Amino acid sequence: MATINIMALRHSAFYAPLLVTINGGYLQKQGLKPVYRIAGPDNTIEQNLLSGSVQLAQSAPAVSFAALEQGKPIDIVHFAVINNRDGFYLTAREASKDFQWSDLHAQEVLVDHLFQPYATLRYAMYLNNADFDNMDIIDAGNVQQMDQAFRQGQGNYVHQQGPAPQQLEKDGLGQIVASIGEAIGPLAFSSLCATPDWLETDMAQTFIHAYQQAIQDVIDQPAIRTAETIAGFLPDIDNDVLIRTIEDYKNLKTWQADININEDSYNNLLKVFLHSGYISKEHPMGSCVVSVQR
Repeated sequence: MATINIMALRHSAFYAPLLVTINGGYLQKQGLKPVYRIAGPDNTIEQNLLSGSVQLAQSAPAVSFAALEQGKPIDIVHFAVINNRDGFYLTAREASKDFQWSDLHAQEVLVDHLFQPYATLRYAMYLNNADFDNMDIIDAGNVQQMDQAFRQGQGNYVHQQGPAPQQLEKDGLGQIVASIGEAIGPLAFSSLCATPDWLETDMAQTFIHAYQQAIQDVIDQPAIRTAETIAGFLPDIDNDVLIRTIEDYKNLKTWQADININEDSYNNLLKVFLHSGYISKEHPMGSCVVSVQR
């Protein structure tokens, strides 16, 4: 059985279609043995893809914008969508029956500082007539450090990806008051990426076939089935919280049957990044995204 090495930039229930592909037997049925690991500051996705030690990775089309802004060649392309919505939520320490985005003004907010969720929160506030720069923004560190800081009493609001907000609610430590994905709508948020050369291989076509089957099952099957498949990846999350998170993402239409990154979602991504100032112009979708045949 051939080994297929897969890397992730981030790891959560938000990426259920990829986790189900890995742990649901889809690749094994096609003769591929998946090996999955998480990237780190000294072990990046770009390094691993270009060296050939990893065949594909979970990333985001927006990762390519920095190189495009500098006029550098793109050696890694995005070939399939994972999430067609932003998967972050705002959780308030105090319950609120009628949350308004302007409620964030002058409040301490623990904000995820990774460039994409930072940009999308800014854009969601703009769409809802609230001023991002009128918050007391706290950088508490990585996702685990943010969660711990909020649990220890820091901040009035926290900005997190599921299932962390759902777990906070269950633990009685906050209430989800807003979904960034709901505020913005369809968005080319998370993707699978690889080198163009690898996408020409038989292994790539085999993976794409397996991934298409897995994402369709995630959409069609009850959330409890998906939770059972990926629970081993998320041992610190209560089972009922994991099921609820998957249901929340399904209701948000986070996952789509057509795995090709579509133009409308990509154009919305450009709007987000132009508003944030991360990019200075609209980069054509074909500069970093390719379509795949299923």
